[in-house]
Amino acid sequence: MLQSTSRSYPEWARDVKAATVLEHDDEGRGTRVEFRAAALGKSIRYVLAYDYSTAPGGFSWRLLEGDMLRRLDGSYRFEPDSDSSTRIHYELAVELSMPLPGLVKRRASGLIMGNALKELKKQVELVA
Repeated sequence: MLQSTSRSYPEWARDVKAATVLEHDDEGRGTRVEFRAAALGKSIRYVLAYDYSTAPGGFSWRLLEGDMLRRLDGSYRFEPDSDSSTRIHYELAVELSMPLPGLVKRRASGLIMGNALKELKKQVELVA
């Protein structure tokens, strides 16, 4: 899953419209990836740097550059839960470059996290 994750985001992450791998490591995993996504009724562009130093137990990313974003850093951590299941820990820190009221930020955060987890769950169950 780690090798194709960034390329396949548009297939399973609803708000991601395109993902282009700009650089990859020796295992073919995207280390610098440009995204186009729908956010706040607009199309935005951002570039993430991926770190696979904890793979296969997880991976992380950080924002290199982007429209409307100051921060978009996160990680997935995979933890065996039983013989046949894995618990996924998802962390995400988002900071927009434009001011928004607290209520709007909280609602957007909830939607981003909820959608990301639901869409990831669907994708994992499809592949498994």
